[in-house]
Amino acid sequence: MLNEIYEKQKTQAEKSLEALKKDFTTLRTGKVNIHILDPIQVDYYGSATPLNQVATVLASDASTISITPWEKPMLKAIESAIAAANIGVNPNNDGESVKLFFPPMTKEQREENVKHAKAMGEKTKVSIRNGRKDANDAIKKLEKDKAISQDEAKKAYDEVQKLTDLYTHKIDESVKDKETQLLKV
Repeated sequence: MLNEIYEKQKTQAEKSLEALKKDFTTLRTGKVNIHILDPIQVDYYGSATPLNQVATVLASDASTISITPWEKPMLKAIESAIAAANIGVNPNNDGESVKLFFPPMTKEQREENVKHAKAMGEKTKVSIRNGRKDANDAIKKLEKDKAISQDEAKKAYDEVQKLTDLYTHKIDESVKDKETQLLKV
């Protein structure tokens, strides 16, 4: 029973850590990353569709992203969706594709992205702590139902806290690595 609780907590923590790493890809570092466009939705015949499902998105070099729509009439919709997303660059339509030219990041932009990364890390820590609360509640219920003794419950609480500390440390390391990436010129 306790092993199931630990596994559930561990699985939830792993998912939270993966979600954090995925969120980090939306932050711009020194070179462009096509994942910065992931949140952008394009009006595709009346329905909001992710940009990467209506066009080919490529990073042609360290400062340029090229977006080639699969249907030529989509150029205007893509251009307006990018402009509305306010990602810090203006789209350039050359009749075939939309190009985004990213200028070098300023120190202020880098520091702002570090703040975003830290906020993402804190949000993930809250998720980890919620997992700890759920695990502790499950242990309490087992103890109340006399399925485990007080000693076993105490050991279980300690194990849950160890898992929480482990994943909190992993989150801190991920945020620190991302901070280093963001501040590197």
